[in-house]
Amino acid sequence: MDIDEASEAGSRHAFTTDMDRWFHHLKAFGRANRKQPTEAEEQLWKALRGGQLQGFRFRRQHAINRFIVDFVCLRAWLIIEVDGEVHHEAGQAEYDTGRTHELEALGFHVLRFTNEQVLHYPRRVLATIRPHLSPDQNTSTKEESSGSPSPQGEGAGG
Repeated sequence: MDIDEASEAGSRHAFTTDMDRWFHHLKAFGRANRKQPTEAEEQLWKALRGGQLQGFRFRRQHAINRFIVDFVCLRAWLIIEVDGEVHHEAGQAEYDTGRTHELEALGFHVLRFTNEQVLHYPRRVLATIRPHLSPDQNTSTKEESSGSPSPQGEGAGG
């Protein structure tokens, strides 16, 4: 029985089971990603882990909705993405924009940094993150931001 047949029969069990399987798959994918971080992800994780940044705790490679995010601080409703070269490709950049929009619709603020920014300007990256770390933030109470630490807008969505 597929999802449409289950809906017609008045049952949601098929959909729930599929969602459970999807969530299980996402968690396994996140676990695998944690075991093989990029150099930039590893460096940023060293600065974020264990509440080192203003006492806020982050999770890495965490499932939110149907996505795996690089880092999330649930207390501050903040997602941090570290983007490699593949994110500069047209199709991937478009996907990232849609994904950011969906995550923001859930109430999260999304900051994006390139690998280069994290590896070469870690203090600047952390300085960009700090203002977003206050408890119980949501998108309706925050000012709009490109999520980029550079005045040229580099790193935003890419």
